[in-house]
Amino acid sequence: MGNNHTATPPPLIIAHRGASHAAPENTLPAFELAWREGADGIEGDFHLTADGQVVCIHDADTARVAGEKLIVCEQSLTSLRRLDVGAWRGAAYRGTTIPTLAEVLAIVPANKVIEIEIKCGEEIIPPLLADINRAAIRPQQIIFISFDARVIAALKVQVPQYRALYLSKFQSDTKGNCVPSLTTLQQTLSTCNADGVGSCPHIPRAIADALLAQNYCWTTWTIDDSNIARRLQQWGVYSITTNTPAALRQALNPTLSAAVTADN
Repeated sequence: MGNNHTATPPPLIIAHRGASHAAPENTLPAFELAWREGADGIEGDFHLTADGQVVCIHDADTARVAGEKLIVCEQSLTSLRRLDVGAWRGAAYRGTTIPTLAEVLAIVPANKVIEIEIKCGEEIIPPLLADINRAAIRPQQIIFISFDARVIAALKVQVPQYRALYLSKFQSDTKGNCVPSLTTLQQTLSTCNADGVGSCPHIPRAIADALLAQNYCWTTWTIDDSNIARRLQQWGVYSITTNTPAALRQALNPTLSAAVTADN
């Protein structure tokens, strides 16, 4: 699963919440636009409703995308569905509703991948796996991601055949030391049995090299700057999550980008 860090193949281009540069994030129109823009995969955020449904939305409440604040985990799917989460991006998207995981999985092409970011706790896992088991999708097409090591650990116990990556930011403390340190990160990965790390763009080169040397999968989010993307490509990153999949694909792999455009 890890990359050979001596080679620099083009990384997979993953559309962050869909092609969210133009379409309302975490909606079917955004994911459909991502496929049209030639993305290799999509990334979506998922919460659990009060009636046990897995829905695609980033925040714990609906205020930012709907203009009305409902707490997702306290609402039924029916209650959430009455909200318009597309109008804020323009009249063309008026009437767009919060999709379920099942609806998102149904539009993932057979040769594409989906990164499922779990934004709540372990309680989402049983209904989430039930939706996946009912979908026409292969384990190789799914990557679970979460900032919660407990969620990653639970997934690796229940469905070890699926890839699960621990998400980590990297910052400097008052002494200039990287937080988390490589040692701390390695301990977390070992404890939760993660397949790798999804990192912010500020990951130190030494940590990226160490992850790849240990055959961990390493991905990054969220990058729209082609210069940063090229640097991480040279380091050997497996995939790059971006709001602008077409533009980043053109920057990193113009030959393939031209072929995608011709096909569409």
